[in-house]
Amino acid sequence: MSTAIEHVFAQVGELRMHAAVAGPADGPAVLLCHGFPESWYSWRHQLLALGDAGYRVIAPDQRGYGQTDAPTAVEAYSQLHLVGDLVGLLEALGIGPAAVVGHDWGGPVAWHAALLRPDVFTAVAGLSVPFSPRVPGATLPTQGLRAALGDAFFYVLYFQDVGVAEAELDGDIRGMLRRILYSISGDIPPEDFRFFDPKARCFNDLLREPPALPEWLTEADLDVFTSEFERKGTFRHGINWYRNIDRTWELLAPFVNVKVQQPALFIGAERDAIFGLSRESVAATKEWVPNLREPIWVPDCGHWIQQEEPQIVNEALLDFLGSL
Repeated sequence: MSTAIEHVFAQVGELRMHAAVAGPADGPAVLLCHGFPESWYSWRHQLLALGDAGYRVIAPDQRGYGQTDAPTAVEAYSQLHLVGDLVGLLEALGIGPAAVVGHDWGGPVAWHAALLRPDVFTAVAGLSVPFSPRVPGATLPTQGLRAALGDAFFYVLYFQDVGVAEAELDGDIRGMLRRILYSISGDIPPEDFRFFDPKARCFNDLLREPPALPEWLTEADLDVFTSEFERKGTFRHGINWYRNIDRTWELLAPFVNVKVQQPALFIGAERDAIFGLSRESVAATKEWVPNLREPIWVPDCGHWIQQEEPQIVNEALLDFLGSL
């Protein structure tokens, strides 16, 4: 019998969290963390495949997204808050130790969950975003970006000022999601890719309108993503994650030189747009993640790996989880 996706709510501190769950209640737990601008629905293919394989799969709407509460304060979106939400969610659901998997912004959440709570998270997989350690002598992330880029436009820096990006993004939620999902997918022609255009003046300057939706993204899929953001009417809460990169860097000072010791996997895409992502940069993280398995690189694929190539990702995750 095929696995069904159920929806649950849990009180996690002052936060009411929503999660999609699948698979047998007594199966080994796997926690899936989405990125920006997404929701639990980004993992629709993995929920079913891992659930059918006997795992208890939990894909929450993370803090600020979908049907999970969205605190007002900008500073309420640090990595410590996000990792704490995962720990509290597992506890509220009565689920023991779990493997944690993250994509995009969910990647840093997964890596830091493994770093900060190895007693709770027994294995970790990152999609698109490798582990980034807190190393001695480093500067604040925004300072490093400004030093490297000068006056060139970079969306992470553009997102720092409260209200600026929201004024641009919130007016057309469906159109913005459609353009973002297309513009850093493997479907955009290389000559049209502009996601790091130093001459851009706003976020929309980086995006392109698709001539048609990619095969992996149906109108029904876009309906779901749009309705999830229309619940709150703004991208602000997801953008607040970007506004905490310096705060998180400061809060992680006690973890300088600490390594992620659990079994780990990285899945990347050959046409991903993540800043600075390369085979060499991922290989270098083995210094900080000593039990990192051989990275998997998906050909002819863009940033939304688990949606663009679900079968490859499902097989890789099942192979990794089965080896633990």
